[in-house]
Amino acid sequence: MDKLKCPSFFKCRGKERVTVSSENFHVGENDENQDRGNWSKKSDYLLSMVGYAVGLGNVWRFPYLTYNNGGGAFLIPYAIMLALAGLPLFFLECSLGQFASLGPVSVWRILPLFQGVGITMVLISIFVTVYYNVIIAYSLYYMFASFQSELPWKNCSSTWADENCSRSPIVTHCNVSTGIGDIIQVNKSWADANNFTCINGSEVYQPGQLPSEQYWNKVALQRSSGMDETGVIVWYLALCLLLAWLIVGAALFKGIKSSGKVVYFTALFPYVVLLILLIRGATLEGASKGISYYIGAQSNFTKLREAEVWKDAATQIFYSLSVAWGGLVALSSYNKFNNNCYSDAIVVCLTNCLTSVFAGFAIFSILGHMAHISGKEVSQVVKSGFDLAFIAYPEALAQLPAGPFWSILFFFMLLTLGLDSQFASTETITTTIQDLFPKAMKKMRIPITLGCCSVLFLLGLVCVTQAGIYWVNLIDHFCAGWGILIAAILEIVGIIWIYGGNRFIEDTEMMIGAKRWIFWLWWRACWFVITPILLIAIFIWSLIQFQRPVYGEIPYPDWGVALGWCMIIFCIIWIPIMAVVKIIQAKGNIFQRIVSCCRPASNWGPYLEQHRGERYKDMIDPNKETDYEIPTVSGNRKPE
Repeated sequence: MDKLKCPSFFKCRGKERVTVSSENFHVGENDENQDRGNWSKKSDYLLSMVGYAVGLGNVWRFPYLTYNNGGGAFLIPYAIMLALAGLPLFFLECSLGQFASLGPVSVWRILPLFQGVGITMVLISIFVTVYYNVIIAYSLYYMFASFQSELPWKNCSSTWADENCSRSPIVTHCNVSTGIGDIIQVNKSWADANNFTCINGSEVYQPGQLPSEQYWNKVALQRSSGMDETGVIVWYLALCLLLAWLIVGAALFKGIKSSGKVVYFTALFPYVVLLILLIRGATLEGASKGISYYIGAQSNFTKLREAEVWKDAATQIFYSLSVAWGGLVALSSYNKFNNNCYSDAIVVCLTNCLTSVFAGFAIFSILGHMAHISGKEVSQVVKSGFDLAFIAYPEALAQLPAGPFWSILFFFMLLTLGLDSQFASTETITTTIQDLFPKAMKKMRIPITLGCCSVLFLLGLVCVTQAGIYWVNLIDHFCAGWGILIAAILEIVGIIWIYGGNRFIEDTEMMIGAKRWIFWLWWRACWFVITPILLIAIFIWSLIQFQRPVYGEIPYPDWGVALGWCMIIFCIIWIPIMAVVKIIQAKGNIFQRIVSCCRPASNWGPYLEQHRGERYKDMIDPNKETDYEIPTVSGNRKPE
């Protein structure tokens, strides 16, 4: 590229003529796009997309949701929501990024008024990237802790366990007979201290805390009493967090050229481990009972009458596919222009959903065995989220022969599952920087990438203090919820309703070839009507059902909740701010300015001139910022 212009959200600062070798940018000689680079192979892209979509939620959230919402019956609304909400958005974002070869912020040249939506996506990705690597650090810590002859949480250790640590119920009170013949109820510890004997059958029990639960809270986290008590940085978690960021930085130092190779291991290895765990779990006593609860004879089809089940299905699909985070646009922007993004979207979405179902068998077979040996029902041992990954499943693994081996395997799987998603989220950030400052990224990709990782590591240190788990839960509760829904709603409304769904279909056909009208019938129905309505319904439902965040039974202080609101407001406030800025920069009266900002910028279109055809023959250099002009109805950009 001979001419570069220093880009900005607000106003360009000037032009500079530079000549930069593509070698500094790690662009391959055979790449179609010599400015930005392309994926070395189609498989690099597909595995990166699968790794991004398939994350920790597939293992620790979907199986629990399935069990809790009717077992096998839950797959019906899950599949329907995939077709109506997940796949349409996924295909839209893949097409959008590939068509313009731009990241999630710059791609909004398609609709300048909504550029703030792209900024919101990136900011939310930054917040999520901060805490997501902390979860990877937890996995690293548990994996290292498993390199012992006996798992440290197998028994209640006197060095960290208290009197409540027990796999069986604990006697808290009982009746004793006094010397004068009276029978009174006393505390069990008092009875033992005073040499009284409990009367048979009078014991009052309470559930004990599993060794794995106390190990998680007292050793791994050193958890404080609440968010008000920050405590000190847990040094071994901080080291694990540093290692996690070093792995991410090493994988991304050449951008997609290096990360595209790493994912051959990190995206495929979890499937090997899940298969091994499933085979091992299937040989254990009680496994069939666990699988029956998950998706077998215990399935309850009457659950389909409940609105909550359908909401859970739509929400899980939405978050599982990672739509509206900016990552899909960023990864797809490195595709060659004529790549078949339609088939890619189908393959990745189906792989993601089938992985969730498959993971459930591996999880519930071993939880069924745990319930069998403890004499409990499966419903008493099944957990979700952190409780599944770091309490229930480690507890089950501790009961197996060669427990340390299975524990190392499980937590290494969690590590690779998390790293894939983390690679894509960090790549979203660097892609945004690349689009805004291409000159700097060409010269200093490695320092900028490592600089991003360093800053994100420092931001994550608060999440490895003794109150760190409260911060992780707070960010997840606020940033990974409403902000993404708002971005998704505005994304589909802006592109389909304002830019024009038919025009977008024509853009897509420039890449994948012309299709018959019946091919687009389903996509039109979803994009224009069904998907926006579903997203708005989920958003309204989440507002109605909003509850203050809690971790366990510990509520958050008012200042913590206020901070959560500030984080999400900071992310979404850029939507109206950028709309106002774009209107101010435009020319004409207020109506003309708004109309101008609702039309594509003159540098919107295929990145390379060879792909622009007749429709975009008047498009200017995509690396140039343009002033807004008073809109007219003439020219090659016809209003929809």
